[in-house]
Amino acid sequence: MNIVVIMKQTFDTEEKISISNGQVNENGVKFIINPYDEYALEEAIKLKEEFGGEVTIISVGPTRVESSLRIGLAVGVDKAILIDDESLFGDEYKISKVLASALKDLSYDLILGGNMSVDTGAGQVAQRLAEQLNINHVGTVTKLTIDSGKAILERDAEGNTEIIDSALPLLVTAQQGLNEPRYPSLPGIMKAKKKPIEHVSASDLGLNAEEIPSQTVVTDLFLPPEKSAGKILEGEIPEQVQELVQLLRSEAKVI
Repeated sequence: MNIVVIMKQTFDTEEKISISNGQVNENGVKFIINPYDEYALEEAIKLKEEFGGEVTIISVGPTRVESSLRIGLAVGVDKAILIDDESLFGDEYKISKVLASALKDLSYDLILGGNMSVDTGAGQVAQRLAEQLNINHVGTVTKLTIDSGKAILERDAEGNTEIIDSALPLLVTAQQGLNEPRYPSLPGIMKAKKKPIEHVSASDLGLNAEEIPSQTVVTDLFLPPEKSAGKILEGEIPEQVQELVQLLRSEAKVI
């Protein structure tokens, strides 16, 4: 079974984000594999261990993304591809177009990705990619079984569980609970340092970046206002209710 994992590198979720000149300040920031993509990566390795085949991990981003790709190589990925041409960076529309172009010559039975990225939370790339490739897509998957050449999936559905059968090839996005991602072993890390990473540009993909412009534009970027300290009301219950109503009208301005 040949499996492709689409991966995005994001801020460490414990990092403090700061804004400078309308941009997120990346100086000194630690980057990690998008947490939802870790579930996709783990599932790919598990399926490879069960059925054999090859796992390819692919990402669009700057050179720093190599560190995350090498984690994939350390846990069992066979091939890593980095599309690090800045002219191909952009929004979810553009990234899906770029990934589709990169995958058109690859042989795959299954594509795995995260349900969404923790930085933008858009959750669009996988769906758009499946549409570009003209294959089925099932999202927010919490259980995946391959049997007799088809996939049996369980997915979150507004508090319930939906069970879906689908033929392969198929694109699946992983939800928390699908599995427990493994840590790379020291021997795996050492071997991954020596494995090659394929770097791909627009010319390699036969793309003209100007023909696939981003469809969204960020006009401003700012941090949410700091939360003020809470207030504890004192006195008898009727007095507290009266004070609460007054505060909601005069300070919170919600009534």
